[in-house]
Amino acid sequence: MENLLLWGISIMTFYAFLPGLISRIFGFRVFKKGLVEKEIALTFDDGPDPVYTAQLLDLLARYNAKATFFVVGSHAEGQEKLLQRMQEEGHTIGIHNYVHKSNWVMRPSTVRRQIERTNEVIEKAVGTKTVYYRPPWGIVNLFDYSKMGHMHIILWSAMFGDWRVRVGAERLKRRMLKKVRPGEVLLLHDCGNTLGADADAPRNMLIALEAYLEEAVKKGYSFVGIGEMMKLTDSNRVMRRSMFKRMLVSAWLLWEQAFHIVFRLKKVGDGDTPAFHYRVTTYHGEKRDFGDGGSLVKGDAIAELHFDNRMLSGIAAESKSPVATGIRMLREVERALPVLADQLMSDPEAKDVKAVYGVTMIHRGADRLGFEIFQLPEGLFAKSTRIYLKLLLKVLTNSKQYNKERKRKDRSEAISPRMVCMPVQKLFSYATIQSRIVKEEMERVAETVDRVLSGAADDAASMGTKTTAI
Repeated sequence: MENLLLWGISIMTFYAFLPGLISRIFGFRVFKKGLVEKEIALTFDDGPDPVYTAQLLDLLARYNAKATFFVVGSHAEGQEKLLQRMQEEGHTIGIHNYVHKSNWVMRPSTVRRQIERTNEVIEKAVGTKTVYYRPPWGIVNLFDYSKMGHMHIILWSAMFGDWRVRVGAERLKRRMLKKVRPGEVLLLHDCGNTLGADADAPRNMLIALEAYLEEAVKKGYSFVGIGEMMKLTDSNRVMRRSMFKRMLVSAWLLWEQAFHIVFRLKKVGDGDTPAFHYRVTTYHGEKRDFGDGGSLVKGDAIAELHFDNRMLSGIAAESKSPVATGIRMLREVERALPVLADQLMSDPEAKDVKAVYGVTMIHRGADRLGFEIFQLPEGLFAKSTRIYLKLLLKVLTNSKQYNKERKRKDRSEAISPRMVCMPVQKLFSYATIQSRIVKEEMERVAETVDRVLSGAADDAASMGTKTTAI
């Protein structure tokens, strides 16, 4: 018998007590408070009541306040006109079970039937179902998290004991006035016909609520339904995350500028946002053999490349994934390689450079530009580089897209750090290519000018004149 009792306590703890505690304290999988500027959500449980709910709607209308009514299905049956009035006046209707019974003492299938039955009552009255649910006493069980489907579980940030008459209107008013704050989700009751409640308690609630509405409106607050509160909260969270992200990116770019100054990095080209920077330094890694027969060994002079993170940040903001960011950055690199070649050829410090070298997570397609790609040897450098570059991508790109991309096995190679090298002689071929491109462009311009002049001369001849204006 003792073992059976212990098993029962353990099951109830994991089935009901712990989920309820986690939801109430940490807000896990529930909505309980908004992140807004000047909005408050009024919510009313246990109704509708044929007397007090109608008086409540009159009061809300006087202050142009919108509220959310979590109705008990058995109370709502036969009160279709009240439900219709709630909807017509812009209020939100939610579910509070068909009977006011705790989810702790009901099986998951029973809870589901309670919700479905109440939703049928609501749909019959107003023509649509609801997606908002508040379990009686705010008590959820383990299966409520996964079995609610598209339902939003709504709790509260403040309650006042308004279901008891002995609290009194004056004390209730004082309690409520302490909660004139943005984002509050107030729990009140417009019906006293449930277990533990007093039938006439809503009378005191209405008196206190009127004082609360008057004070809040005077301070510039507005009252919104729970759906609007959730929407505003989501929008503000995104805005705050975006603001934090912008501050983080700005701080990172400032650190990069300091890095460039300390290590004397040189900008490639004359633009404000070059594709990359470089510095002439010494190679300290393992020997790397190139496909053309050459090699890079410890002690060789190299031009160490660094992506310009300001450009990377701008491209990442417009790209849907790190891979898309990488593709666009490689295009920028392709355009910048001839400029880099010309700059290295004219840089006295780079006269002994044997190769250009870099470590990057954006290496997909780099081999088509002439780079050779090598795995980083495992060790402290590889681990620290991997952490740094992944952190960099998270800061400068969309974190959600980054995480989504990282989970896809077919993309894992594309965002894994690699060492890229290009023999300097191969890079210098880009300078030749660039010269040829400039020459061809000049030839095309010359041909165009010749055609224009010839056309103008022909026109003048046909008009019988001996002068041509150019």
